Amino acid sequence: MLNSKSEAYAAAGVDITAGYRSVELMKKHIQRTEIPGVCSDVGGFGGLFRPDLAGMQEPVLVSGTDGVGTKLKIAFLMNKHDTIGIDCVAMCVNDIICCGAQPLFFLDYIACGKNVPEVIEQIVKGVCEGCVQAGCALIGGETAEHPGMMPEDEYDLAGYSTGIVDKAKIIDNKTMRAGDVIIALPSTGVHSNGFSLVRKVFGVENADLASPVAELGGKSLGETLLTPTKIYVKPVLALLKEVAVKGISHITGGGFYENIPRSIPDGLGAKIEKAKIRILPVFRLIAEKGGISERDMFNTYNMGVGMSIVVSAADADKALKILKDNGEDAYVIGEIAESEEKITII
Repeated sequence: MLNSKSEAYAAAGVDITAGYRSVELMKKHIQRTEIPGVCSDVGGFGGLFRPDLAGMQEPVLVSGTDGVGTKLKIAFLMNKHDTIGIDCVAMCVNDIICCGAQPLFFLDYIACGKNVPEVIEQIVKGVCEGCVQAGCALIGGETAEHPGMMPEDEYDLAGYSTGIVDKAKIIDNKTMRAGDVIIALPSTGVHSNGFSLVRKVFGVENADLASPVAELGGKSLGETLLTPTKIYVKPVLALLKEVAVKGISHITGGGFYENIPRSIPDGLGAKIEKAKIRILPVFRLIAEKGGISERDMFNTYNMGVGMSIVVSAADADKALKILKDNGEDAYVIGEIAESEEKITII
């Protein structure tokens, strides 16, 4: 490959040798993600993975794909690219864990205006850190240079993950009943949704992103907004081993009103106690600066709750202990009730 070089292609704006350099730089990070089942090295035409099916009666593959969205604009402005990959992994693996699937592997796709190997390395470094946090392997990906389609100093990032779950253990809402308890897993911040509104509220292109902000506990606006999305895979898997979980919601774009109802059957609704929600300072600042109504905030952002889990009232204390033993400061925010309204925040 080192002898592969096209002067004509380079003149058109694509440096294929930069792609080779990027792969070489990212290999040490990818090695961190290797888990049993990986059957190929990065650089081939396909990523190979042999899942361990021992103990499974009817293994089911579960897949999810997503991107990071306009949060990338903050990374561009901060010239910080080593955490955005965590967001990309999180948006995929947090989705597939909602049905009880353990993530097995991940693939990423980076489209850039110009391939700068050192920047690509930083992006993939973050992807690999996300994979380590989720316990899955990065087995492939693609970096595509698109001169003329986007600015040279910008890129887009998307990903795809596949997991596995035994059919009998797929989480559905068939056993959910009135009186079940809703547990919140705290978020680390805005995560990866609602950034078009964030950018409008703060005028980020012209804002001071580096100076400490009192309302944010002394952290800068840029640092706060770039805080990576939390990955909930390992604590949730630990919970699933010991407790019958009845529903899980990954709270992303659409906030509480869109995401929590997705795990609740007809005839039942979530009754959320607003006073119990540990709303993070960044959301109060967004609402204040943007003059955004409380309803719109709860319909756009996670408000400090990145994931909600429904268990029976009898299992609530056990579930909380398991989650806390696995690093999650989980707490109860409401219950399931008989209702035609899918969610009520009181």
